[in-house]
Amino acid sequence: MKVAIVLNTSWNIVNFRMGLIRALMQEGNEIYTIAPHDPYSEKLIEAGCHFIPLKMDSRGANPLKDTALIFELYKIYRKVKPDIILHFTVKPNIFGTIAASLLGIPVINNVCGLGTAFLKKGILTNIVSTLYKMSFKLSSKVFFQNYEDCKLFVSKRLIDGQKTDILPGSGINIAQFKPVKQKKGGSFTFLVISRLIKEKGILEYVEAIKSLKEENPHLKFQLLGAKDPNHKSGIPSELIDEWITSGIFEYLGTAEDVRPHIQGADCIVLPSYREGTPRTLLEAASMAKPIITTRTAGCTNVVEDGVNGLLCRSKDATGLAAKMKMMAELSMEKRLQMGISGREKIESKFDEKFVIEKYLHSIEEITGRH
Repeated sequence: MKVAIVLNTSWNIVNFRMGLIRALMQEGNEIYTIAPHDPYSEKLIEAGCHFIPLKMDSRGANPLKDTALIFELYKIYRKVKPDIILHFTVKPNIFGTIAASLLGIPVINNVCGLGTAFLKKGILTNIVSTLYKMSFKLSSKVFFQNYEDCKLFVSKRLIDGQKTDILPGSGINIAQFKPVKQKKGGSFTFLVISRLIKEKGILEYVEAIKSLKEENPHLKFQLLGAKDPNHKSGIPSELIDEWITSGIFEYLGTAEDVRPHIQGADCIVLPSYREGTPRTLLEAASMAKPIITTRTAGCTNVVEDGVNGLLCRSKDATGLAAKMKMMAELSMEKRLQMGISGREKIESKFDEKFVIEKYLHSIEEITGRH
């Protein structure tokens, strides 16, 4: 059976979907990965996938311009003739589903998060909502990564609730992200792993650091993630460089393997405004690290306040700083227990095998083929 997987970047496929791809290949399926070409595209070919480059601006937010994707994907789907297509991220979910429907190919969509359009109400939100409603009428199944997002789509009548199901994010390979015994001593280190955009709470993180630094010189602050000044909510490179030069935080750049950085931190922080189910927090909890994040949809899926981390309000630098100070002042035993609780939660609810099982079952159900 031919299975097509469509995303906004090859990087995304390699980092978040390879477990699913390997499981599908073990079942004897032929995998076609469709995404814009980037340095990770070759890894897909090396893994045994077919790779088809896609002309798509993953950052752009012009629905009229993006409709060209329908024609591009239509041509690809007509040539490949997949038995089923798995769409991830907004544009493939919308425009890919329309293209597939023209050819009568069944589709499973995955709403990984609501994206920029849903964080600020306006004309763009209305347009995207209409496009979602139109495309999801044509899909066979739609997975959401948290109940809040699913409930929102159903309540707004963007989708029939009978088509929906919930996944534990992208899932996590618990054998790959496992606890490692840490050496005691040194500065207490906070680490944010995220693209440098406003929606991830980077501005609040910087403000919290400023308020903590003077009275808490023993604290260390790090940030790992790519600059993305061209994103709609991107932070200017000049401002980021100013933060780095002035020593606000230690900038770690980007990394193919985040595990050594998670291992070296005492607490992982994500002050995001809204998420699907954030991969960063799954990785941190799987490695038994206590977490500070916001009391928002997606983040609360992973973190229970006082159990495996601390929660604060989003867009609240003062509240974030207070929770960071509280975390640093907790006993080592309490933080270790938080880490253990986080690992147990990942093992019981977020192991990627649960995600893979749901996809395999849904594909068999929809296509009638094992």
